[in-house]
Amino acid sequence: MRKITIVGAGQSGLQLGIGLVDNGYDVTIVSNRTADEIHAGKVMSSQCMFNTSLSHERDLGLDFWADDCPPVEGIGLTVPSPDGDIAFSWAAKLDAPAQSVDQRLKMPRWMTEFENRGGKIELVDAGINELEEYADSSDLVIVAAGKGEIARLFERDAERSQFDKPQRALSLTYVTGLQRQPDYSTVSFNLLPGIGEYFVFPALTTTGPCDIMVFEGVPGGPLDCWGAISSPEEHLANAQRLLREFVPWEAERATDVELTDPNGVLAGRFPPTIRKPVALLPSGNPVLGLADVVVLNDPITGQGSNNASKCAASYLASILEHGTATFDAAFMQEAFERYYAYAQYVATWTNALLLPPPPHVLELLGAAAQHPEIAQRFANGFDDPRDYFEWFMDPEKASAYLAQFA
Repeated sequence: MRKITIVGAGQSGLQLGIGLVDNGYDVTIVSNRTADEIHAGKVMSSQCMFNTSLSHERDLGLDFWADDCPPVEGIGLTVPSPDGDIAFSWAAKLDAPAQSVDQRLKMPRWMTEFENRGGKIELVDAGINELEEYADSSDLVIVAAGKGEIARLFERDAERSQFDKPQRALSLTYVTGLQRQPDYSTVSFNLLPGIGEYFVFPALTTTGPCDIMVFEGVPGGPLDCWGAISSPEEHLANAQRLLREFVPWEAERATDVELTDPNGVLAGRFPPTIRKPVALLPSGNPVLGLADVVVLNDPITGQGSNNASKCAASYLASILEHGTATFDAAFMQEAFERYYAYAQYVATWTNALLLPPPPHVLELLGAAAQHPEIAQRFANGFDDPRDYFEWFMDPEKASAYLAQFA
């Protein structure tokens, strides 16, 4: 039986580990926290997963929250005019609902499921020495932990990384009490040119149904204001202040919101980065990076957990197809390139939205308010962003597409 060690018990590591166990592999997942510690800890993300990613979970029998998690039924977009009023606003339904389950719920449940199916969990805060031990005792070592000493083993790919500095100051707040939308639930996305973005959507957390409020602030701008926050209550008050000042139409829905729990807030920043997928340990043993370790996107497009799921599914297919051959550095590079053939489109689209929107993008988004077909196509691109390159990303293709509606 081939032995595989995965360092990191998140979306990608656990999904891949469960898939491998189901296919007869001897799998150990290394975590620096117990399931109880994860459940009781701080929120880790503002995950909103679309249908293709959810299908990978369903294929593995891991969709445990379909009956409890509030669905995300559509995508809505609002762009203000220079005087602060709404320039245009629209919403469109997704072909299939999206879902956001707090990772403090999901990861502990999946850890239990992984062990029930025959996998092993090792509680270690792994460093270089531990990686060497895993490499000596395993056929393949995969690193799915995106922070710390071992993540720094993976070299930044300067040719594929567009940015070398954070492009947004990030903040998220898990709340209850947000007023429901009248027709159907959406990711309500507010594009504030020159300032940043605000979006909010329904989710399921440790205390039950909730909503996740996310601010993305251009560094140095008015939404970049989280550094001096000292308590969860102050964090919520700051979020409500920003709503009143910059998105008053959203503030109306949030008058009575409360924190889901004291750990339901998070703030920080990081540069979107593509890293080389194979890292060499001091011994010369290669290890393979997974998901955020190798392709780290800004949350502006909500692709983080989706990429993690799709990367895990892609790596699972590559490993199974590799059979009994050696998992050498060449295999690792090929497995990554197979995933990156998709992920490059996600990264390019996400990075484009971090820059000031060009005229053709604003024209398309404005036209979507008049033509539901455009709005629906934009909304469903979140599930497979490759479609944007057929009509959204290129000015000439955008012009030809808009001509259909003239």
